[in-house]
Amino acid sequence: MTAQNGDLIPALNNKALHSLMDPIREAQRLVESDEGFLVFLGLGAAYSAKEALKKDTINAVLVIDYDLQSIKELFNKLDYSDLFSDSRFFLLIDPNEDEIENFLLSTYKPVLHGGLRLIPLRSRTAASIDSALFNRASEVTKQSLDKISADYSVQAHFGKRWFSNTIKNLLHVGNSPIDGLFKLPLPPSLKEKNYRAAVIAAGPSLSFQIEILKQKKDTLYIIASDTSLPALLTDGIKADAVISIDCQHISYYHFMQGLPRESFLFLDLASPPSFAAFSKNTCFFSGSHPLSLYINKNFQSFPLLDISGGNVTYAALSLAEMLGARQIELYGADFSYPKGLSYARGTYIHPYFENKQNRFKTLEAQNSAFLYRVPMSKITKNESWYYESSTLRSYRERLEEKSASMEAELIPIEGIGAPIGTQTAPSARASASFAPAASKLSPASYPAKSAVAFLSDYHDKIKNLNMTGNNINSFITSLDYDAKEVFLSLLPSAAAIKKQFPKDNFASTLEKTKAQCCNIISRLISEN
Repeated sequence: MTAQNGDLIPALNNKALHSLMDPIREAQRLVESDEGFLVFLGLGAAYSAKEALKKDTINAVLVIDYDLQSIKELFNKLDYSDLFSDSRFFLLIDPNEDEIENFLLSTYKPVLHGGLRLIPLRSRTAASIDSALFNRASEVTKQSLDKISADYSVQAHFGKRWFSNTIKNLLHVGNSPIDGLFKLPLPPSLKEKNYRAAVIAAGPSLSFQIEILKQKKDTLYIIASDTSLPALLTDGIKADAVISIDCQHISYYHFMQGLPRESFLFLDLASPPSFAAFSKNTCFFSGSHPLSLYINKNFQSFPLLDISGGNVTYAALSLAEMLGARQIELYGADFSYPKGLSYARGTYIHPYFENKQNRFKTLEAQNSAFLYRVPMSKITKNESWYYESSTLRSYRERLEEKSASMEAELIPIEGIGAPIGTQTAPSARASASFAPAASKLSPASYPAKSAVAFLSDYHDKIKNLNMTGNNINSFITSLDYDAKEVFLSLLPSAAAIKKQFPKDNFASTLEKTKAQCCNIISRLISEN
């Protein structure tokens, strides 16, 4: 069809997809106050996408549409060349749900792109033939945004601490490598236990399951989360390995009762630097933090461990799997607050609250404040009940997803919290023909140069990142491979800066991030 101003208007079932008066003016009004990342459902003549990309405040535009034959008709009649010549423009045709989610998870970075807005082309998405597809695309986009937002909030909260802790740990192990960094205890020790491991979480169920663990402890290689360590020690159980991934110093409370001399301590590179002194058998590993990955590739290769589940129980399970366990029993993994209880007996939270209590902060008041700090649902289980937050539910679901792809059989010990669906095939996993996996956790390599030399070079590369203009995509595209790796390693720190200065544009955020990171490196090198 032709609008009154002469512009061509695509039609579907004889219904115009845009205004028949002035489609460009309609598009301008639609996006006039927008900024950040825009997701359009439906292509049409792309008037709104074109108007959006004329604005410097728009950092990316994604269009999702279905029916390739219809898209080919549009391309045959209309000119989209200005869209495809803009590095900020993306088009997904006939995507499935996984493709939409994977694209958003890999492309949309809140610290780079700002907020995200979903804009449906109603005359297109309401078409009965494709309406279900567009509805699902909308749901998947929102679900992906929830995941991205949760990850971004963690980066904004811990970005600076991750950076400084990692630099400190690197200066320690890079200059004076400790034996535990290069010698892993398994698989020999695990082989002695017939490749059977136990992962210990710190949920309230552990208080009741501890007797089961006592009876089996000599036949299991015990991997304790740092939170569960004091509960095990209180009951006289020594862990073969302890793992910690939290960058906060409050985790120090988990080690107040000490660590058995023979226990191996596995630490994320972003862990507090003082933790390495808790054991002579300390093994640093690299998680998924961008700086750790940069170090792993460009300086010294540390063992890589999957900690994408976001909690230490998931990390402990990954460690057991990487070390070659054939069967993994899971204790204390409630992922909920059964009957309003937060942690097992003997864990840090009980003495922590006791030390802080006074007439205005009773134990009950502190426990309630801890429980109800986030919205929760009350769920009935048999004759009991438990509270569950969206975060804890997400942790459990990620662990269940992991169990489906593991070579080892996961055996959750029944507790009083949220039930865990393992999605495994126990008969196949536990059969006599199941061959134990060799340890996949390779020892760290010796660095080719000193940590100080590496960090000095990294400092200079950060300093040389200069952004001109406000087009983030053009800036990223202009970076060579090495500079892009350096840039990506700064994103969690940039998220923390953005949280502190939310009104800054990205050019300003980048400059403040560069200054902060360079100052941290210079100060720590000077101190060492």
